[in-house]
Amino acid sequence: MDGISTAAKQRGVRWDGAVNAWHIAGSVYRMGRREWLTDAGWQQMYDAGIRTVIDLRTLREQQPREIDPEVSAEATARFDIVHCPTEDPEDKEFTELFGPYLKDPAHYADYVRLFPDKLAAVFKAIAAAPGGVVVHCAAGRDRSGIIAVMLQNLAGASDEEIVRGYQQGMRGINERHRHHRAPHAHDPFLEEDALEAMLSVRTASLLEFAHSLDTFAFLGANGVSEVEVAAIRAKLNAPGR
Repeated sequence: MDGISTAAKQRGVRWDGAVNAWHIAGSVYRMGRREWLTDAGWQQMYDAGIRTVIDLRTLREQQPREIDPEVSAEATARFDIVHCPTEDPEDKEFTELFGPYLKDPAHYADYVRLFPDKLAAVFKAIAAAPGGVVVHCAAGRDRSGIIAVMLQNLAGASDEEIVRGYQQGMRGINERHRHHRAPHAHDPFLEEDALEAMLSVRTASLLEFAHSLDTFAFLGANGVSEVEVAAIRAKLNAPGR
């Protein structure tokens, strides 16, 4: 795959309160829960050109938490917040394959197979979005990770860039777990040796998924037009096909 430019490579984003926030390419970003942002973080996101926030979570995940900062309505009013859940957690096969939630690139291909229409809707939302876009799930690792890999595939990213993006997401949420006052029920904090061992296995699965992927063909087969694909590529600063 042809590499995207150095300027488009992933880098950490320091919006106040944001957890696991990363630049994917062009004007497209990913992160964990938007509720972690403070008023200042929303302003920083606006100053960075973001105008659309795409939420990949199901409705039952969108409840506020006690530790979330208080945010004024004015802070979020300037953004289009688009709800595009990528899954149906009541789907029997979902539970059989993934357990309580998606957490391993070994399952990404099955996830895409189960929910193609829902994933396609995310790309339609990216195409239609005014300004820069942030795609977020809960942790900022797997659901946003699938979208990130598909976007990178569409942009012609290298294996190195795809791996870097995934590993950043893994390390970012693991660091969050280090400092979180309540241990996560399914994702405990991992010390470096354990994290490296998991990254080794999951990176191999990630590359297997990435090598099997043709995002352009997937989008075309699931109702995303060539005009919409061109709009997505423009946001990624990626050449046309």
